[in-house]
Amino acid sequence: MSRLVWRSAGESHGAALVGLVEGLPSGLRLDVDAIDAHLARRQRGYGRGGRMRIETDRVELLSGVKGGATIGSPIAFRIANKDAVIEKLPVPGDPRPGHADLAGCQKHGHRDPRAVLERASARETAVRVAAGAIARHVLGALGVEVFAHTLALGGVEADATRFGALAPAARHAAREASDFLSLDPAADERMRAAVDAAKADGDTLGGVFEVVALGLPPGLGGYASADARLTGRLGGALLSIPAIKGVEVGLGFEAARRPGSQVHDAIELADAPQAWGRFRRATNRAGGLEGGMTTGEPLVLRAAMKPIPTLRQGLPSVDFASGETVRATWQRSDVTSVPAAGVVGEAMVALVLADAVLEKFGGDALGELLEAVEAYRRRVADV
Repeated sequence: MSRLVWRSAGESHGAALVGLVEGLPSGLRLDVDAIDAHLARRQRGYGRGGRMRIETDRVELLSGVKGGATIGSPIAFRIANKDAVIEKLPVPGDPRPGHADLAGCQKHGHRDPRAVLERASARETAVRVAAGAIARHVLGALGVEVFAHTLALGGVEADATRFGALAPAARHAAREASDFLSLDPAADERMRAAVDAAKADGDTLGGVFEVVALGLPPGLGGYASADARLTGRLGGALLSIPAIKGVEVGLGFEAARRPGSQVHDAIELADAPQAWGRFRRATNRAGGLEGGMTTGEPLVLRAAMKPIPTLRQGLPSVDFASGETVRATWQRSDVTSVPAAGVVGEAMVALVLADAVLEKFGGDALGELLEAVEAYRRRVADV
């Protein structure tokens, strides 16, 4: 059963987005500036549209905190929408291909795509980023880092080895300096050219981002039941992000093309003391997950994002009233938002991992949680 529960509410052009996070231990000091910094990263990226120039996302904590620290009660927060014009916007006369418009109208039995798209919009992911930033405070107390970066955009591939080649400070600096939140400066200009070409054609681009978590203990998640397996929980979390069409763990689909001798990770005794026990994997092809549980190796996940379906050139659709073929309504959109999707993916992974930590170690207060973690560390060392 989940210990950490989060919910979101609000529409893209409504008064505000609202979030709720429940299950955090008391005694966590929340850094609101850090939460806002994650929200700002979500708004970055070359190829973003006009909405990102309108909004300046900031979180307003409404409950669950006293003197800057959690008190064990639900944390409610609000992110205001500057572009709060939902009642003034026109109702599209046609559903847009690739969006929730048509299936949502059919589900609810009406012809008002606005009533669907306002909630289905990726604007809702701002709540996820804020909730994930709150959850990261649990992971940070254990020394766990969650880091996302762009691996590919519009067919341009970044150097996938850069993450392992850079020290932590250099990784963060490289990502911060990139308009695509990538770690490969050589790929940035080619990505920029791809975005410019797509914009000139009225088209959009997708791509791939990677999320890595470092410092995790072995044994988070479980194997005894399907819903305990962390592989499914992480995969479901990433696939819940709008426009995500595929998720890989470790080698991912490449594992299906190799023999087992080139897929599985040999276990060996560590030459030096490890943070979690005497053993280590000689490789990490499994991406830090075996049998639905963390192994103590880096968690490596990748997600594929489809191109944004709102095209300036407009895809063919059908007018609700006349039944005639029309070009789908276009208001404004990004050419690409793969870098932003990576920020959301980072947040979703943080939420799942924080839940798994609380599930494993429990504790109403931060001190209890940390004591349980240290007791587990000593026990793992004896295995």
